[in-house]
Amino acid sequence: MPVPYEILVGLRYLRAKRRHRTISLNTFVSVAGITLGVAALIGTLGIMTGFKEDLQAKILGTTSHIIVQDRSKEGIAAYGPLVAQVEKVPRVIAATPFVLRQVLLTSQSGVQGIVLRGIDPEKEVRVTELGRNIKAGRLEDLTMANHAGPAPPQPAGDKPADGTTAQPTSHPGIVLGKELSMRLGAFIGDTINVVSPVGPISAIGMVPKIRIFTVVGVFESGMFEYDSSLAYIALGEAQKFFNMNQTVSGIEVKVDDIFAAKEIAQSIEQVLGFPYWARDWMQLNRNLFSALKLEKTMMFLLLVLITIVASFNIVSTLTMIVSEKQREIAILKAMGATHKAIMRIFMLNGLIIGLTGTVIGVPLGYTFLWLIQNYWTFDQTVYYISHIPVHVQAIDVILVSFSAILISFAATLYPSYQAAKLDPAAALRYE
Repeated sequence: MPVPYEILVGLRYLRAKRRHRTISLNTFVSVAGITLGVAALIGTLGIMTGFKEDLQAKILGTTSHIIVQDRSKEGIAAYGPLVAQVEKVPRVIAATPFVLRQVLLTSQSGVQGIVLRGIDPEKEVRVTELGRNIKAGRLEDLTMANHAGPAPPQPAGDKPADGTTAQPTSHPGIVLGKELSMRLGAFIGDTINVVSPVGPISAIGMVPKIRIFTVVGVFESGMFEYDSSLAYIALGEAQKFFNMNQTVSGIEVKVDDIFAAKEIAQSIEQVLGFPYWARDWMQLNRNLFSALKLEKTMMFLLLVLITIVASFNIVSTLTMIVSEKQREIAILKAMGATHKAIMRIFMLNGLIIGLTGTVIGVPLGYTFLWLIQNYWTFDQTVYYISHIPVHVQAIDVILVSFSAILISFAATLYPSYQAAKLDPAAALRYE
């Protein structure tokens, strides 16, 4: 099958004559502009997607995929049968009750307001990644620390200044976040006071309730907000401390697909009925993920301007080609070339520039991300990550490539139209 002459003429026009070397330079600059624009877009979107997924993994490592609560009152009383019902919903992996309250922690060296969670250690590890996040001590000791016995040995760096070790204790156990542990100066075997603002009412008013707990574990989730303001105690101890009897704050649920959590939450609501409601992790963190999505979208639009700037070079290059090739265009039209055929010749030039820049820019963007991911490291004592997380999605690459080619094509419309409406008689008048 013969190659259309428009393609052959268009490819030939990209090579300028010796007296018009500026056209070749402009063509190179246009390709370079498209290349850098595509590479910058892929690099930026890959980094922002990586940060979003890294943040998402850290959040879901500490919190569950779905939270079930009672709309009509603060807690859930008969939660045992409710947990069994939730676990029977399709695509639900596990469910466990929890208690959530705000308290004040005090130690010999610090005071900190935190969120205290009461959990069942055996079931919690099936719903969240808390078991894997424990960096010191054991999560199982939450239900064992209230029995007298030798306390777990302290790391050498965590011993008191006088060199003594922790003594056996009969206090209930508590697991602290790493940053919280450092702020309070409380480590494995140390005791801290948990102060609840809601306590018994006396003649002088409500008296805060205070109880001593022994630190049995330290966790690190990688999220500063969680590591500095979250602590765990056993579910039974939380119910006793907050006078909740057999009531819990809600039920944590883990599902098989985090991106189907919204649909599964709706199924849970249908099974349980009113007054129970289920919220997925996206709803619970809506502001954060909405901000990340908006930031990614705006960054994409801003970086598209790089490609648009490069497209002006395409306009100038094609305009100069039209100016140089007026005689050839006139001859083609005199030989029977149609307006559309002339336009196709110059549109092809712009598309070749866009395709070339895109083909070079995509691997360049991947190379840029590979270098950043492997050679740009951070001090984890300052930052919560050791390297920049990167993840390039296929849809982002397709969107960037399509945008670059579309902008390149749009840049050819005006020069192509100018070439198509050229009058052969006027161009050949003085030939």
